[in-house]
Amino acid sequence: MLVEAGPHGLRVAAANKVAQGMGLTEGLAFTDAKARAPNLRHQDIDRVADAKALEALAKWMIRFAPLVAIDGHDGVMLETTGCDHLYGGEAAMVKDVAGILTREQIPHRIGVASTQVAAAAVARGASGRILPAGCEKDGLSDLPISTLRVSNEAETLLRRFGLNRIGQLYDIDRKALARRFQSKSSADAVLIKLDQALGYRRDPIKPLRPAPAKRVELKCPEPIATGEAIEIGLEELTTQLCVDLKRFGQGARHFTLTAYRSDGTLVSVEISAARPANGPNHILRLFSERIDRIDPGFGIDLLMLEARRASPMDESAVALSGDLAAQDTDPVALSALADRITAKLGEGVVQITAFQESHRPDRAEQKRLFEGDIPKQPSPNAQAGPRPLRLLRQPERVQVLAEVPEGPPLRFVWRRVARKVAKADGPERIAPEWWTYTAPPPSAAPQEDAPRKWLTPKFDPRADAALIAKTRSEFEQMQTGETVKNLPRARDYYRVEDEEGRRYWVFREGLYEDGRGGTPDWYMHGLFA
Repeated sequence: MLVEAGPHGLRVAAANKVAQGMGLTEGLAFTDAKARAPNLRHQDIDRVADAKALEALAKWMIRFAPLVAIDGHDGVMLETTGCDHLYGGEAAMVKDVAGILTREQIPHRIGVASTQVAAAAVARGASGRILPAGCEKDGLSDLPISTLRVSNEAETLLRRFGLNRIGQLYDIDRKALARRFQSKSSADAVLIKLDQALGYRRDPIKPLRPAPAKRVELKCPEPIATGEAIEIGLEELTTQLCVDLKRFGQGARHFTLTAYRSDGTLVSVEISAARPANGPNHILRLFSERIDRIDPGFGIDLLMLEARRASPMDESAVALSGDLAAQDTDPVALSALADRITAKLGEGVVQITAFQESHRPDRAEQKRLFEGDIPKQPSPNAQAGPRPLRLLRQPERVQVLAEVPEGPPLRFVWRRVARKVAKADGPERIAPEWWTYTAPPPSAAPQEDAPRKWLTPKFDPRADAALIAKTRSEFEQMQTGETVKNLPRARDYYRVEDEEGRRYWVFREGLYEDGRGGTPDWYMHGLFA
C-alpha cells in the first residue's frame, strides 16, 4: 500500500487487490487502515516519479494517435477519431494496444467511448467495453459513481443517500440533487461530470503536444537495427510527407522523426527550417546531420515523421538572371544555408541584424533569430554622421587626460594605453530620447502636502502632439530634485585619430552645466577601419 500526507495526516494513496479486499480504499486515513490491518506494509508514494513515468508512457502512445493527453495521475487519454480504421476498427485497435501493453508488462485497463469522462469511467469500471456514440447513458448506468472521479466527500455523501450507481443519478431532479450538498460548487462538480460523461457538455482534450499538420508512419515487419535501414525508411517517409504537403500547397518549418523501439522506448530527432519547406532533398539533407543520434537499441518497429508549423508555400517564380532579380540576395538560398548551419550547430545559432528606429547608435539595431525574411534597410538619414565598422557591445569608459570643454579630447587612456589625438572631427550631437524615459520610483513615499514630483510615462510619441509638446517642455524645465541626476543626457560623438593612425569613435555623455548631473564622462564606442 502507498500512503501520502494529507490535510488531516497520512492517507491511503493506492492499494493493491489484497488491501482493497480488506476495505482499504484510496483516501482512507492511515490510522483507520492500520486499525483494519495491523500488519499492513506501506511506503510513501513518489508523485514526481509517477508523473514522469506517466508522461513517458503518454509520449510513447502517440504511435497510436496524434492527440494524447494525461488523464489525472494514473491515466492516458487518446483521441482515436480517424485512427481506428488503420487498425481495422475500434475493437482491433483495443486488442492491438492491449497486446503491446501486455508485452511490455504494463498493467492496464482500457475503455472506449465518445466522451473523455465516459471513456475514463469505462476503463476504471468495465475494462475492455466499447460504448458506441449515443449509447453512453445505457453503458454507464451500471458503473459505480466512483468511476466519475468526483471528490471523496461528494462520493461519500451520495452513498449516504443510497446512490451507488451512475444510472441512479439520471432520474433525480437536479435541483433536489444540488440541495443535498453543503455547497453549490460540490453539487456543480458532480453535475458537470455527469453532463460531460453523457455528452451534454463539451470536454475538449488537452493534448500533451499539439497535433501535427501532417504525419506519416512506417511499420517495420521486422525490427530494424542499422543506420542504413533508418535512412531508407526516412527517405520513404519524407517522400510521402512532401507529397501530402504539396497537395495542399503547404510547407512546414518543423519536422520530427520518432523511432519506436521494440523494448518500449522511443527516441526523436528534430529539425527546423527558416522558411516553409516541402522539398524531400532539402529535408533529408537536414536530417543527415542528426540521424546518427538515433540509437536503434534492440531494434525499431515503427518510424514516424511529423510536420509542424505548416503554412502556405511561396510559389513565386525564380528570376532568369541576377540582373532581373528584385533583390540582390536570394532569400530561398539564404534560408537553405541557414537551415544547414542550424542542423549542424544547433537551434538559435543563426541570427540576423534587425534595424530599429532610434537615434541612439546602440539601440538602432538588434539581433534576432533568422526566420527566412531579410530585414528592410532603414531609410537613409542625411543628418547621421559616419558610423564605425566595429561597434563595441557596450561603450567602455575612457580617462581623458587633456580636454577642451566644448571639443574633443587631446589625450586619453583606453584599456590602459595612453593615446594622443592627432586629428579630430565632430561633434555629432545625439539628444536623449525623452519620450521613452520613465522616472525611477522615489526612494521614499512623499508626504501628502509635499510638491508632486514630475513623472513621464512611456507612450507613443505620435499619438498626441499636444501631449508630447507639454511633456517635453516639462522635461526641459526641470532643474531641481534628486530625479534630475537620473535623467538621460545628450551625447557628443567625435571621430578621432591618434598619432599612429588608428581611428576611434568616442563620445562625451552630458554637457557642462546642463543641470542633469556632474562632470560629463567620456566613452569609447567604436573603431574605424
